[in-house]
Amino acid sequence: MGIQDKVTGRAKKAAGDLTGSDSTRREGAQEERKGEAKDELAQEQEKADRKADEVDRLERKT
Repeated sequence: MGIQDKVTGRAKKAAGDLTGSDSTRREGAQEERKGEAKDELAQEQEKADRKADEVDRLERKT
């Protein structure tokens, strides 16, 4: 999900390193972190969905 943000962020960080631009490097780091956060969110949503399914199955059994 956040792979595009991660790749773009890494590219910006590299560009910042090459040009010596701290702002570009910082922007890249933020974008990369945004991609990681999106991945974490997706994982937690999947976990919550699995728990909801488990509760639903248990509700049907009782």
